[in-house]
Amino acid sequence: MHYTASVNKLTQPLVKQLIDQADKFRVGVEKLKNGCTLIDAGIKFPGGLEAGRLIAEICLGGMGTVTLSHSTYTADWPLSVNVHTGNPVLGCLGSQYAGWSLSHEKYYALGSGPARAMAFKIKDGKREPVEELYKELSYQDSADETVLVIENDAVPPLAIVEKVANACGVEPSKLTIVVTPTSSLAGGVQVVSRVLEVAMHKAHALHFPLENIVDGSGSAPICPPHPDFIKAMGRTNDAILFAGQVHLFVKGSDADAEKLTNELPSSTSKDYGKPFAQVFKEYGYDFFKVDPMLFSPASVIVTAVESGKSFRAGQLDNALLNQSFGR
Repeated sequence: MHYTASVNKLTQPLVKQLIDQADKFRVGVEKLKNGCTLIDAGIKFPGGLEAGRLIAEICLGGMGTVTLSHSTYTADWPLSVNVHTGNPVLGCLGSQYAGWSLSHEKYYALGSGPARAMAFKIKDGKREPVEELYKELSYQDSADETVLVIENDAVPPLAIVEKVANACGVEPSKLTIVVTPTSSLAGGVQVVSRVLEVAMHKAHALHFPLENIVDGSGSAPICPPHPDFIKAMGRTNDAILFAGQVHLFVKGSDADAEKLTNELPSSTSKDYGKPFAQVFKEYGYDFFKVDPMLFSPASVIVTAVESGKSFRAGQLDNALLNQSFGR
């Protein structure tokens, strides 16, 4: 795999749109003391579904489109998010995946978006990517400006802002940080928009060759927000686990495509079968105790492009979705 497109350069027009039309998107824009631009999409400012849709496209590194529409496949929750990228490896794993762990004192958050592809650290005197994944992707990006999306209900401390800017090799004035709480409308949309990304991440965990995934799309119902963080997080996960649909187009043998199809759906996990907030509570709110294979869409189609055959596995579960969404 060799990727040359710049997720940071592709994203800048989207970031500029969010800043220039802040009133339209109902987000707050402020300059921090060190010059960093902070976009508030759900803490003090209401944000909304459309802000979340644009933030999801920012997370995808300008590599994909995110749209909202009504659909009949989930009986009681017609409002859906649709995600497509012609470069799912770079768009989803190289940018959208929330893989950058950031902490300072009591503040902890995961960072997603294009800044991840520019971030470096010094280890044993050597400069290397902050995330191991980029070694595997053989991808590093460089740009004059960058953006990071943080899913949190509080603004990050300046120490984290400085850390991000330093790791990316830019001045804080060239960094934009977007903050979206999970319990907000924008936050909910940007998390559910990861329906394709979780399928890509699971395919990677199953050791399917990433270079063989040539295209992909996904959809999932947009969950109603909840003021309680655990329930809000549970609903965003459940939208994907119980009603997410993904279609991947892959190269390689039919046997490999069929194997991937059968292993991808969330129902293959031992933890499948109840709302995520309940699973999380039963594990004492320890994320690392949850079966990582749970995080995947409910229904999967994989098309082997060389033979033209398509394989299907998994199914939607409206009853579990209603239980989670509180019908």
